[in-house]
Amino acid sequence: MDQEASPRSGHELVRPLVNSNNWSDGMERTEINSQIDLLRDKVLLMGGKAEESVNKAIRSLTERDSEMAESVRESDRLIDQMELEIDKLSIEILASQRPTEHDLRMVVSVAKITPILERIADHAASIAEAAIVLNNEPQVGNYIDFSLMADIASGMLREALNAFTAEDSLASREIIARDRQLDSCYGRVFDELLDLMIRNPSAANGAARLLFVAKHIERIGDYVKDICELNVYLTEAVFIKHSPSESFA
Repeated sequence: MDQEASPRSGHELVRPLVNSNNWSDGMERTEINSQIDLLRDKVLLMGGKAEESVNKAIRSLTERDSEMAESVRESDRLIDQMELEIDKLSIEILASQRPTEHDLRMVVSVAKITPILERIADHAASIAEAAIVLNNEPQVGNYIDFSLMADIASGMLREALNAFTAEDSLASREIIARDRQLDSCYGRVFDELLDLMIRNPSAANGAARLLFVAKHIERIGDYVKDICELNVYLTEAVFIKHSPSESFA
């Protein structure tokens, strides 16, 4: 009678240590994390360029540097190209991966943030265009308040981008509240320029252009608020835009 083979005799069946499906899921998760990181980096690069354009546009006015103003207009075209690249990457993430709820919020937020950054760059380009005209005319008044407004707006943008990176909704809410400071500064500039136009009609054209410059800066602050509201959505999964329950001290 043959002896029954021992289950340990001969070649043993070696069980895989890692489930192939789990391994595949892990690789896919690593890939999508890498793409999300790349998406975030591209947004920060675009945002940094937009911030640089705002600062240069105002400096081109206050320093009466038309060559710098021209460089802002060139940067605007580069920022437009960045927006297209980010859109393409966002579509690739949605089409080729299995994104989580948070991933989807990130892609949706980015899809809304990049057009905002493009508009901010457009406002900077408009300021630069005004600077080119104003630089060829006698200076109207002083530009101290314009530098102050630009410092507030560009600072808000920089901090909003940092909050986006850190997914810090508290910081985003604090930045939203700071827009009131920019609005107050805009109101003061508006009153001063209007008074100048009344007192000195010969300066009316220049003062009118400066009013548009001030309005461009004020609008940049409004756009930064929109970015911060999207940061809150990304982090907390709640929409606060137009929400009557939201108040900011």
